Amino acid sequence: MKFCVTNHELYVGEISIIGVGLSSVVLIGDVDCISLGSAFDTPPESLVLGTSLVPL
Repeated sequence: MKFCVTNHELYVGEISIIGVGLSSVVLIGDVDCISLGSAFDTPPESLVLGTSLVPL
């Protein structure tokens, strides 16, 4: 997929992040290539498989 965005004179003075959700990304500035990664820091004994997430 190709996705092109042109921001003219975009200025970001400050960013405050209170929390993150299940999937989060914050991009500031120009990039030619974006690589995605993940980290899993939940202990194996607290992992629950087979339960789907539903909105409240």
